[in-house]
Amino acid sequence: MALVPIADALERLLEGAGPLAGESVPLFEAADRVLAAPVVALRTQPPFNASAMDGYAVRAIDVASVPSRLSVIGKAPAGRGFDGRVGKAQAVRIFTGAPVPEGADTIVIQENVRDLGGGDIEVIEPTAEGRNIRRLGLDFSKGDVLLEKGRVLDPAALSLAASANHPRVSVVKRPLVAIIATGDELLPPGSELGPDQIISSNAYGVAATAQSVGARALDLGIAADRKDAIAALVKKAVTAGADVIVTLGGASVGDHDLIHDVLTGEGMKLGFWKIAMRPGKPLMFGRLGDIRCIGLPGNPVASLVCSQLFLKPLLAQLGGRDHRQDIRPARLGVAMPANDLRQDYVRAVVREDDGALVATPFGIQDSSMLKMLADANGLIVRAPFAAAAAAGEACSVLMLR
Repeated sequence: MALVPIADALERLLEGAGPLAGESVPLFEAADRVLAAPVVALRTQPPFNASAMDGYAVRAIDVASVPSRLSVIGKAPAGRGFDGRVGKAQAVRIFTGAPVPEGADTIVIQENVRDLGGGDIEVIEPTAEGRNIRRLGLDFSKGDVLLEKGRVLDPAALSLAASANHPRVSVVKRPLVAIIATGDELLPPGSELGPDQIISSNAYGVAATAQSVGARALDLGIAADRKDAIAALVKKAVTAGADVIVTLGGASVGDHDLIHDVLTGEGMKLGFWKIAMRPGKPLMFGRLGDIRCIGLPGNPVASLVCSQLFLKPLLAQLGGRDHRQDIRPARLGVAMPANDLRQDYVRAVVREDDGALVATPFGIQDSSMLKMLADANGLIVRAPFAAAAAAGEACSVLMLR
């Protein structure tokens, strides 16, 4: 089977992966969720002409020239408006958020008033009509579309939905990713290792990648290198309602690389297998009914780079989010050799120098070296058959953080 170019592989993987269905959730559970339907105002805000300051509700004509002596005829705290009318040379003590009483058309702030005692005040600064009043519907009116479908619910959006009297919102379901590690040599962190065993680490980075775009991660553990053991965990993923099944390792062509046989035996239709990239050549993708299956390489770096390039965009699209990668122009910090038929993703340190980004690759790029990936903040993207490049030449960098 010929190696599939990355762009073609991504197009096949994302094909038909529209946002999942919506679900109604309480506002307190909606943070960072994606709206599945617009939020329409159920009320007008403010619902009345409201005072924007603590002070006195008066007639502007009575305070056009100062000093002006007025009689205080009542009080209007927030939540309890004054039930009366402000007449000539009268004022109502008012507080922020309270309805402006009838007859009043401006608010004199309390700093511009002297208490004369006996229920009278003296206004010492003139105040024009309409000052310090929030007019009815200043923020929004009933029926206004306040938040569009697809909006990620940040703090301001959530507060706006609440202000519009929505206790719940319709949001896109969070994709469920079932993660299956494979390999007789693998043990979970904290285990006592035998002489031929290693720690299973890939699942944690893959889960974090999924969660970074709002998906849920279900760790199904480690399957032994037996078809029945792998098939049992695949069945668990299906039963759990997974939208995506991710397998770690076992997707190559060795005697113990069983993922392809197991998944096709369960009914998966293969989309592609082996792509023209480094690291990550043995990536596999297929469909098991409505479930998308991604077989990631077992090498830790290859697994995480492929998660960044393929799993993250897929989950973002299923969750109704933007799936574009953060690719930026930069200059090479050192010379790089010519490339072969595979697209390279080279771990690098990216820094700003004189207003431009400079990307310096690590000298060793072995796909088992996780520390180097943790130290990198970008991947230099080298196209297939790219010519040798000198230090200072232009390049593209996929930013990791």
